[in-house]
Amino acid sequence: MKLTEICKNAKNTSGFHADKNAVLSELADALVTNADSIISANEIDVKNARNDGMKESLVDRLYLDKPRIKSIANALAKIAKLPDPVGEVIEGRTLESGLKLIKKRVPLGVVAIIYESRPNVTVDSFGLCFKSGNCVILRGSKSAINSNIAIVEVIKTVLKNNALSENIVSLIEDTKRETTLELMKMNDFVDVLVPRGGAELIKSCVQNSTIPIIETGTGVCHIFVDKSADFDMALDIIENAKTQRPGVCNAVETVLLHKDIAENFIPLLEKKIPQVELRYGDYDVEFLDLILSVKVVDDTPQAIAHVNRFSTNHSEAIITEDYANAQEFLEKVDSACVYVNASTRFSDGEVFGLGAELGISTQKLHARGPFALEALTSTKFIIYGNGQIRG
Repeated sequence: MKLTEICKNAKNTSGFHADKNAVLSELADALVTNADSIISANEIDVKNARNDGMKESLVDRLYLDKPRIKSIANALAKIAKLPDPVGEVIEGRTLESGLKLIKKRVPLGVVAIIYESRPNVTVDSFGLCFKSGNCVILRGSKSAINSNIAIVEVIKTVLKNNALSENIVSLIEDTKRETTLELMKMNDFVDVLVPRGGAELIKSCVQNSTIPIIETGTGVCHIFVDKSADFDMALDIIENAKTQRPGVCNAVETVLLHKDIAENFIPLLEKKIPQVELRYGDYDVEFLDLILSVKVVDDTPQAIAHVNRFSTNHSEAIITEDYANAQEFLEKVDSACVYVNASTRFSDGEVFGLGAELGISTQKLHARGPFALEALTSTKFIIYGNGQIRG
């Protein structure tokens, strides 16, 4: 099917009505039931990725097994249990003219998502868009194409079983760059474009898209270890933020050390995470690997200045026992998620109680932080009158 036809069908399907929670619960069960076929498709992708030289940290993002599919299904079931934002009345008042004004939440319409080798995003994206009343067009990466086809086949089967249009979800199977660029121009049919991936993907969308964009994904995240920090706490947090899943966007990429503790702290850090390569440079790189930049700073203001210069505005943390320094860091660091004495790995829609997410929005318009259910809605003003005219 041609891309224009895919987008047009999605536009014509937007505004659908369904028992959304029942469909999502059925889909969660169907994913577990069909785990073997999904895993078989995923094995092809993983084999191809390794043959193409993909880093193991990125292969980990691509890999699926039964526990991971169960986890994906559980996230979908949680979305089903969340309050439906569509139709929520945000405010209501009577104007001086006697007009009764209501502001309520409505779906965005058609959401297109361009993402890299993470097949769980296929399910999360559908679940969030469906729950918020949106049709979704998915353009995953070539490296996950077989996994995505298998997953979308399960989704379409569940939609069909519930007498719903299969056009509520569409997967663009042509992964050529030219097709992706064509998608970015489909503003006649697509209301919002969400690029979820690395800096190059986001840059391409910003430069080429005629569709409004919500930027998510790139995470050059920082942890600043202040001079008053508890060393054991700091080491545990850094270990978690770097090594638990180094290939994800909320993993730490740069550690800043106060000059008064650097000499004593660095040997402890080397001992704590011997598998991690420490670099004293490359401060603007999202490694997505067992590599960590380290920089010594004079004080909290210099740490804040460094973060605001090199950060992608994703997630940052300060480890400190100094209340004033903590508050200064929280106030002046310009990122979507800012922590005191905790790992950046918590930046996640499900962890924040928002259900799954499309990513962490690093921009400021419309949505910031975990881009979840409520952010997939817009607003509409409803006005009731009884014959008023404007003088």
